[in-house]
Amino acid sequence: MDETQAVVTEFQQKGLPIRSLRNTENIGSDCNIAQCFNEAAGRYVMILGDDDLLVDGALSLLVALLEKDRYGVVSLGAYGYDNDFREEYPGGAFRLSKFADVADFVVELGIFSNLISTNIISKEMLTGVDARQFCGSNLVQTQLVYRAALRAGLNACVKQHLVAYKRNNSGGYAFSEVFVDRFGDILDECQTLGLSRETVLRLEQRILIGYYPFYIWRQLLGGGEDLEAARKRFQARFDDRLAFNLFVDPIFYLPRPLALAWGVMAIAVGRVLNGDTRLGLNFAWNRLNRFLRRS
Repeated sequence: MDETQAVVTEFQQKGLPIRSLRNTENIGSDCNIAQCFNEAAGRYVMILGDDDLLVDGALSLLVALLEKDRYGVVSLGAYGYDNDFREEYPGGAFRLSKFADVADFVVELGIFSNLISTNIISKEMLTGVDARQFCGSNLVQTQLVYRAALRAGLNACVKQHLVAYKRNNSGGYAFSEVFVDRFGDILDECQTLGLSRETVLRLEQRILIGYYPFYIWRQLLGGGEDLEAARKRFQARFDDRLAFNLFVDPIFYLPRPLALAWGVMAIAVGRVLNGDTRLGLNFAWNRLNRFLRRS
C-alpha cells in the first residue's frame, strides 16, 4: 500500500515546509515530470524518480554547493544498483567541474542528460517555459536540461556518485525509439537554440562508444525490444559513423556467440575511453558477489 501521503502529513505536522500535490488519476511519467517542474517554486528543481534516491549525506552537500554559485544545470554522478544501494556504492571522492563553455558541459553529460534524477535545473533560467509542451517524448527532463544549460553562463558536474538508480526498472517503450530517434530529434532541435553541430557529433560519439554497446548487448541477452527494428533506427542516424560500425553494429549482425563476445569487448573498451572504468568494475564485482552468494 502507498503510504506517501501519510509520510508527507507526518513531516508537515513536525513543521517541515512541504507542499504536496496528489493527482486523482495516473497521468503518466511525462506529465508528472512536467507538473513537478511547473509547480516548483524554488530557485532550483530536482525531480527524483520513484526508484531513485540520494545517497547518505548528499542533500547537505548539494545545498552548500548551490549556495556558492548560480548554475543553469548541476549534473550529479550516478550509479545503478540491483538490491542494496549502500552495499553497491562504487565509492569515489567529491570533485566539482565547472563549465563556462556549454559545449564541453553537454559532452561531459553524455547520456545522463536523459536520466531524470541526476540533474538539478535552474527554474530561473526557464522563466516562462511550460514543460507540458514536451510531453509525449518520454524525455521532458532532457528538454529542460538542455534549455537551461544553453541559457546559463555556468554549469557544473559533480563527479561523486550522489544518486543511486534502480537498474532495469523502466519500460513501456522501445529504447531505440526514445533514446535514438527522439533523443536525436531533441539534439537537432537544440541546434536551432545555439548548440553547435560539432558538439552534437562529439556527444553522440561519446554515447556510441560508452553507452549504446551495453544497451544492445543487454537486449541480446534477453531484452524485450525487436533488434531488427532497433538496428534500422540506429542505422538511420549513425550508419556513416565509424564508432557505430566498430562498437555497436557488430552486436546486431554477428552470430549470437560472437556478438556477445564483441559486446563485452566493446563495453570494456568504451568504459576505458570514456573514463567510466570504476563503474564498470563495480558492476562486475557486484554481479560476481551475487552469483557467489547463490552458488
